Amino acid sequence: MHIVWSDLAKANLKEIYNYYKEVASVRVAKSITNKIIKKPGALTKQPELGQTEENPTVLGRGFRYLVEGNYKIVYKVYSGNDEILIAAVFDTR
Repeated sequence: MHIVWSDLAKANLKEIYNYYKEVASVRVAKSITNKIIKKPGALTKQPELGQTEENPTVLGRGFRYLVEGNYKIVYKVYSGNDEILIAAVFDTR
């Protein structure tokens, strides 16, 4: 299985990076975004690792999520394509 980041998830990461670059520092921004990027790596061996996403807009559509710090990483497994799509990343606070 390989991991693919959606355009929305990439945009979410960029927003997170830019926010922390402004309120903290480039080092903090890189650290936080790198942790978010690395977190889904475990999914290549255990794609069902995350919990089922219960947001009503995607409920029953096979989305799952992981948590890294204050961020939820929403993903979906496409077994037929041997692919894990990272759909979105957002702050849970």
